[in-house]
Amino acid sequence: MKFQADIDVMPLKELLDPQGKAVTSSMKNIGLEEISDVRIGKHITLMVEAENEASAREKVETACKKLLANQIMENFRVSLAAVE
Repeated sequence: MKFQADIDVMPLKELLDPQGKAVTSSMKNIGLEEISDVRIGKHITLMVEAENEASAREKVETACKKLLANQIMENFRVSLAAVE
C-alpha cells in the first residue's frame, strides 16, 4: 500500500523562535495587534510504501527522528492517509 505522510515540525515551546518573534512584531506594524505568539515551523509531505498503516507510521517516524527533525530543538506530528 502507498501512504501520504504529512509532517509538521515545530520548535519546542521552551525555546526561543526568532522567526516567530519577528513575524509577531511585524503583525503589530501592519495593524494586526490581535495576532500574537507566532511560531514558525516546517511542513513536509512524502509518500511511503508499506504493508499497512502501522508499518508506514513506523518508517515515517524513523525518518523524522533520524533526519527530518532535530529532537533536541523540535518536535513533530505525523498524519497518514492511504493513497490509491
